[in-house]
Amino acid sequence: MKKKWISLFMVAVCMLVFLTGCGQTESEQEMQTEKTNTQDAETENANPEKSIAENVNTDETETGNANADETETEGTIAEDTIVVASLKGPTSMGLVGLMDKAEKKETEASYEFVMETAADTILPMVLKGEVDIALIPANVASVLHNRALETAAESDIVVIDINTLGVLYLVTGREDISTMKDLAGKTIYLTGKGTTPEYVLNYLLAENQVEDVTLEYKSEATEVAAVLKENPEAIGLLPQPFVTAACTQNEALSVVLDLNEEWTALQGESGSSLVTGVTIARKAFVEEHSELVKQFMTEHKESIAYVNANPKEAAALVVKAGIVEKEAIAEKAIPNCNLAYLDGEDMKQALAGYLEVLYNQNPDSVGGVLPQEEFYYE
Repeated sequence: MKKKWISLFMVAVCMLVFLTGCGQTESEQEMQTEKTNTQDAETENANPEKSIAENVNTDETETGNANADETETEGTIAEDTIVVASLKGPTSMGLVGLMDKAEKKETEASYEFVMETAADTILPMVLKGEVDIALIPANVASVLHNRALETAAESDIVVIDINTLGVLYLVTGREDISTMKDLAGKTIYLTGKGTTPEYVLNYLLAENQVEDVTLEYKSEATEVAAVLKENPEAIGLLPQPFVTAACTQNEALSVVLDLNEEWTALQGESGSSLVTGVTIARKAFVEEHSELVKQFMTEHKESIAYVNANPKEAAALVVKAGIVEKEAIAEKAIPNCNLAYLDGEDMKQALAGYLEVLYNQNPDSVGGVLPQEEFYYE
């Protein structure tokens, strides 16, 4: 069994990728600080085609694990404790209510939380059975599931819920853009060439029959923000909570299009959703501890509802968890991070169509084939 997991891990390593001062003004220094804590919003849109080693951010690796001491004491974790791994970004924002209750011993289940800055750190933990549940990018979950099927008759990865919908927004200082069609003939600055932001934007442009749009790629969101600061007439595609940080620090900027809303307008209420993050679990854990999994799902749903209903109180917990640097930014960002809880048929409807859109753009973005029924936990 161990050889199987090691082999699977090596395949995943080969396939996964991640989007992910002197002379500075005060505003620029604040933006750089926010960059460290909002980087995950970009990395939650992952491209599984390149190697991990090629895409690990050195600074994030050095500061990486917010709970490093917890992972070192893995051997002391009680058998009935649920080990949950998540990314520093919107997907973890929905967890902070549960994390706070668990710290106060107010939860039904017992939890151990591990928070990382990159999914390529979490995936080995999942594959080696070091964590039971993980919150990761939606397409990465599909890739991981499909890679498992290459070495076994059944995959050990199932998705149990959707935790975050779309977090991508078009930002500019222009006042003449209010629909997708207004983008015709324009240049859009964005990160993540060959990754989900590009695929989502191309899908929306094509379905709205918008042509002659130039996509100008930057290596990271701070570069897009710098372009917008220098020229507010430029148009940038940014993820939350980076959108809030950029607009707060540059009053000339505002959100002109929410890609989540644009997706829903095309798909309709009965169609798929723009999905950022999902929650996966090891199938073996689900089968052996079904009641614990159900308890997590209940408390996860309650946590997301709490954060959405209480952004001010939740903002303090977001800062405490190290997800965002400042409470003011967190409080403004939470309502726009589209934190959501979907499971069962609602989850399948929202996620399956989203993965199909990515597949049509690039099959490798979801692992080569679309996941079948066994991928969706019921």
